Amino acid sequence: MLHLRNLTYHPTACPTAILKSINLELAPQQLGLIIGPSGSGKSTLLEILSGLAEPTSGAALWREQPLSSEQLQQLAGIVFQFPERHFCGATILEELRLGHPELGTQRVHKALQEVGLDHLSFSTSPNALSGGQQRRLALAVQLIRQPNVLLLDEPTAGLDWSMRRQLVNLLGKLKKDWTLLVVTHDAGDMLPIADSCWTLNHGILESVDPKILEKKIKESVVS
Repeated sequence: MLHLRNLTYHPTACPTAILKSINLELAPQQLGLIIGPSGSGKSTLLEILSGLAEPTSGAALWREQPLSSEQLQQLAGIVFQFPERHFCGATILEELRLGHPELGTQRVHKALQEVGLDHLSFSTSPNALSGGQQRRLALAVQLIRQPNVLLLDEPTAGLDWSMRRQLVNLLGKLKKDWTLLVVTHDAGDMLPIADSCWTLNHGILESVDPKILEKKIKESVVS
């Protein structure tokens, strides 16, 4: 179980806190969805949970154990918005082996299989993939690390409707084995697979029922 308790982030240069007493619980093998507009603090929250930033106060816990930033880096794997900009390997095999040169091809193939890319040649360049395939490869890069929690920042941004649907279906399958926390400004595609849902506005997190929110969105489209 991932717990956030009174997590606050208030850089000295900012007049107000970016994150204000965030409380959250996410059970294993569930998908949590955080919805908020640009500038609401979504990406900042993921940076803290991935150990890339230090909270001002409060704590992140896993199985009731408070975690340091170094421990969070081991616990969580983050897939950034537009992760293709962070690819460094000349081939899929190189990309998946970065930091893990000892990995055998069987382990690499399994990671690709989990994200539906096992039909591709190891020698394929990441830059030759479609946008949806690049998102899947970024997920495979994190799955190689075997994190407890997968963090995804706007995973469907910039994809057409077909690629969005494929990626959402993939995330729905991945949550059978992994714990996922997704942040997005556009919740429509993700709500049907969300187990828990929150809104984030001006640094304040509030719990909402994903089914009720999905119904409201459908009603607003119809009207």
